[in-house]
Amino acid sequence: MTALTLKDAVIRYDRLTAVDGVSLELRRGETLGLVGESGCGKSSIARAIVGLQPLADGTLTIEGETLQEVSSQRKQALQRKIQLLFQDPAASLSPRMTVRSLLAEPLKIRGTYTPERWARILELAVSIGLGEQLLSRCPHQLSGGQARRVALVRALAAEPSIIVADEPTAGLDISVQGDLLNLLRALRDRLGLSYLLISHNLNVVGRVTDRVAVMYLGQIVESGPTAALFRAPAHPYTQALLSANLTLDASRRGERIVLSGELPSPSNPPSGCRFHKRCPFAQPKCSIDVPALQAGPGERSVACHFPLSTASVVTPQAIAG
Repeated sequence: MTALTLKDAVIRYDRLTAVDGVSLELRRGETLGLVGESGCGKSSIARAIVGLQPLADGTLTIEGETLQEVSSQRKQALQRKIQLLFQDPAASLSPRMTVRSLLAEPLKIRGTYTPERWARILELAVSIGLGEQLLSRCPHQLSGGQARRVALVRALAAEPSIIVADEPTAGLDISVQGDLLNLLRALRDRLGLSYLLISHNLNVVGRVTDRVAVMYLGQIVESGPTAALFRAPAHPYTQALLSANLTLDASRRGERIVLSGELPSPSNPPSGCRFHKRCPFAQPKCSIDVPALQAGPGERSVACHFPLSTASVVTPQAIAG
C-alpha cells in the first residue's frame, strides 16, 4: 500500500523552477532513496512534502488522501503524519533547552502531553541510546550521534507514519553512521515507518534503501530497486554517480566517469535532455527532444533516448557506432 504519492510536482522560487514535473511513490514500510548532485531539487521536494514549501503545480497524496482536496484542518492532520529529520539536527534544537524539555516540547505544542505518552517517549529515548544522564544536558553537550537521536525521538513523538531524512549521516564517523543506520532500520521494522532518505552518500543509500530515484536538474532521470539499479544503471548520469562512489570492495571498483562541464543553472536549463551537454553518450536527438520517463522491466524507469544496457557494460563508442 502507498504511504505517499507526489505526482507531477512543480516547485518554484521566484523565477527559478527547482523541481519540474517530479513524481514519486513511497510505499508503506519501505525506504526510498533520493539522490543527485547539490542543487538538483532534493531538499525542495523534502520541504514540499513536510509542508514548508508550496507546490506550484502537482498533487501530494498521503495515505490515500490528496492534500489539495481536503479541508485545511484535515490537511494539518495529514501533514503531522510526516516528520522531517534535518541535515544539521544540532542547529534545529534550542540551545537553551535540555534534552528532556526538547523531547517534551512536541507533545505540549500539539496538546497531546499526558503522563502515559511522556513515559513512552522516555522509554523510547533510553532504548535508542539516550541514557537518563543525557536528559539533563543541552544540545552543545551532545555528540553528533546523540544530537541525531534527540532529533529522531522528537520526530517520533508525533507518532508519524513517514520520516523524511535529509542527509541523516552527514558529518558522522563511519562507525557512528553504521549505528544510526541500523537504528533507523530497526525503528522502521518495529514501528511500521516509511522513510524518504535524501543523501549524497551512495554507500548509505545502497545499504538501507529498497528503491532509489535519481534526480538531475529538477527531474527524475531513473528509478528502480536499489540493488538492480546499482548493479546496472540505465541512465548515463546514474552510471557517472556510481563510478564516483568510494568503496573498499576492489571487485566493485570500475573506471571513473568524469562528467565534462558544470551543472547547468536551473533558471536556464538546456533544451531537450537536460543532461545532454555533459553526457558522453549524447547524440543530436538529445539536444532537441525531451526524453520521457519510460517504465521498463523489474520496476525500472529511465528518461533517456539511448539507455545503457542493463545486461552488459556499454561504452560511449558502442552507442555512437
